[in-house]
Amino acid sequence: MSVINMLAILLFLFLSFEKYAFSSLMIQLGFGVSSAFLSAVLTIGLLPFFETGLNILTDMKLLQLSSPNQPLLKKILLEAPGTYHHSVMVANLSETACDAIGANGLLARVGAYYHDIGKTLCPHYFIENQLAISNPHDRIAPKESAEIIISHPYDGADMLKKYKLPREIIDIAMQHHGTSLLKFFYYKEKEQNPDVLEADYRYPGPKPQTKEAAIICICDSVEAAVRSLQEPTKEKIDDIVASIVNDRLLDGQFDECPITIKELNEVHRVIQETLKGIFHSRIQYPMKEAN
Repeated sequence: MSVINMLAILLFLFLSFEKYAFSSLMIQLGFGVSSAFLSAVLTIGLLPFFETGLNILTDMKLLQLSSPNQPLLKKILLEAPGTYHHSVMVANLSETACDAIGANGLLARVGAYYHDIGKTLCPHYFIENQLAISNPHDRIAPKESAEIIISHPYDGADMLKKYKLPREIIDIAMQHHGTSLLKFFYYKEKEQNPDVLEADYRYPGPKPQTKEAAIICICDSVEAAVRSLQEPTKEKIDDIVASIVNDRLLDGQFDECPITIKELNEVHRVIQETLKGIFHSRIQYPMKEAN
């Protein structure tokens, strides 16, 4: 900016028919340099006011929200450490997949950090936080379990609104399950009650409205499914990713977002490659025998 300002000043001076002294020329150039620095300072200083007033989500704001010192991220880490680790893994997968199809990878990463914040209200009802404790779902009815699980996207959205996070992050929290079926508890209830309504075990929605929300929807399920494998192999990972992508597609979860079949195939490929890198096989080190 300083160089452009100085070139503009020199252009006007050289094209003018008035005489000018070297000292006045330096003063004019000094004004050009000063205005460049001042404009940068004012832009950075006023940016938060424009972001808030006009509801503009910038990369700078997203980077601030991704800081581990954010109160909500600290809350997840302290109250639901399993969910925190899950969210970080989903963030890595989502950002890589979004970058591959030209979507906003940074938005997907930050949205994934916060997408399960609603689980902090009752963390022990979610499998990733059940460390050395019995599963509380074994002691309650499937319908009650489903209500607890289904409520977490909307509890999370309410918390994000309370902390005044951007609308895009709130939408991802609400949409990351779409209207998908909570299959485990649905089939568990169906064993006892054949007349159970499938609608009672579906998330209310809305379905993903953006590419970023759709990719987080996929990565959320994929990460949880792959992590549950006893011995993750290339073939098992491929089968799980393909099954989840196809299931979400056939269930109509992507009907309201602009993602294409070509982009879904690319997302499928990138997620597979990323997971293979994370769950790569390791050699078994020999155990030292006791004398």
